[in-house]
Amino acid sequence: MKKHLINPANLPPPRGYNHAILVEGGRLLFLAGQDASDAEGHIVAPGDLVGQCEQVLRNFQAVLEAAGGTMQDIVKLNIFVRDREAYKANLKPLGEVFRRHFGRYYPAMALFEVSGFFNDEALIELEGVAVLPPISDREA
Repeated sequence: MKKHLINPANLPPPRGYNHAILVEGGRLLFLAGQDASDAEGHIVAPGDLVGQCEQVLRNFQAVLEAAGGTMQDIVKLNIFVRDREAYKANLKPLGEVFRRHFGRYYPAMALFEVSGFFNDEALIELEGVAVLPPISDREA
């Protein structure tokens, strides 16, 4: 599976994301919206956007590992937050959380402010798309 980062020179240089990722080969994995729920369905870190983001990424990691992938297989993330200003005010610690899970790799991303989530305590939810290597690539 090959991934090509697409960042045209006539667009603003991306920081913490890529404009697009072109993938050749692989299997698509659609990641359902995840909030900061633990295994019992309780929100981790109530009132803490950064702590909740950490849990959401842990949830994604569990899904990816169960499917035979890694966080670097994610090519697209949609980030939904209850408060865009709170997200912007926490860019540095949120960036640290993302780097812990993605390293220097960044998917294509979009940020949306929403009025609420299914779970009232949720401050953030992410959904995404991953491209996993073909099964034959993993067996080789």
